Order: sequence, then structure tokens, then C-alpha cells
Amino acid sequence: MKFDSHEKLSSLTLALHWIVAIVMISLLAIGVYMVETETRSLYSWHKSFGLLILFIAVIRVVWRIRNGWPTPVGNYSNFEHLLSTIVHWALIIGTIVLPISGFLMSSLGGNGVDLFGLEIIARNIDPENPAKTITHSEALASFFHNIHYWSSYIIIATVILHVAGALKHHIIDKDETLTRMLK
Repeated sequence: MKFDSHEKLSSLTLALHWIVAIVMISLLAIGVYMVETETRSLYSWHKSFGLLILFIAVIRVVWRIRNGWPTPVGNYSNFEHLLSTIVHWALIIGTIVLPISGFLMSSLGGNGVDLFGLEIIARNIDPENPAKTITHSEALASFFHNIHYWSSYIIIATVILHVAGALKHHIIDKDETLTRMLK
């Protein structure tokens, strides 16, 4: 397996980065849309892709631990290095926390979880009214809902910082940080 170098990132590093980026940004956008418009039909897809991204994110974390962080291309100030470290860790933690909190919110809320139609956790159906769902734990479901909700907005802000940093390196610093991610 090829590892990252100063000049070039491995195909696996690039694939994991862009798959996670595209799916997470899509899930964040769909999540905001489905909540704002109360589009219930998207929840199953949102949950399925959330579980999928959790699996891929775990692989990405293991790869990052095994491979280490890529060496910076440009000369970063101490502040830039600190900000970059915080942003990267926030993104990695977010790709784990968001799907886990969503899974726990849904399952503890009695709504069940399926993976592209395959039932992972069954809905907790009210035997007296099958159209109704019974919550397993209102307090825990609410707790994980709050984690899911607030961490999604933190990740949105972090993604904006991440993209702004990449553009700053490309446009202002004229270094190869962004180019290396696109090769």
C-alpha cells in the first residue's frame, strides 16, 4: 500500500477524503433541508448514508493513525498550524460523532434504523396504535438529538473554515496544498 509523501498523497488518502467530504456535505445539506421542510421521505436515505459514512470514516481514522498526517506543503505560522490541527481533528471527530449520535437519537427515539431497506433496529411500534412509535428513552433520544443538531452546525462551520484555508493556500500563499488534494 502506497503511503503519503510530501509531494503526493496516496490514492487511498484522496479517495477517503473526497468520499467522506462529498457524502458528509450532502448529508448535512439534506439534513437541514429535511428538517426545515419536514420531508419525511428523506429520513431513511439520510440514516442509510449516515451509517455508510460512519463505516468509511472509521476506515479513514484507522488509515490516518497508521499513515500519520500529511506533511504541510507550505510554511505555516504557529497559528495556522494550530488552526489546521483543530480543524482537521474537528472534521474527523465530526464524521464519527454525527452518524453515531444520529443512530442513537433514532433508535432510542423508537424510530428504528435501516440500511438501504435492511432493518438494523426495528421501530418501536405502539401495539395499541401501529401508526405511532413509542420512545425507548425520551431523555437519551433528546440528548443525542441535541448532540446531532449542534455538532452538524459546528461541522458546517468547520467545513467552511477548511475550504477557506485550502483556498487561502492556493490563491494567497500559492502553495501546493490544494493541488496535492486534487491530484
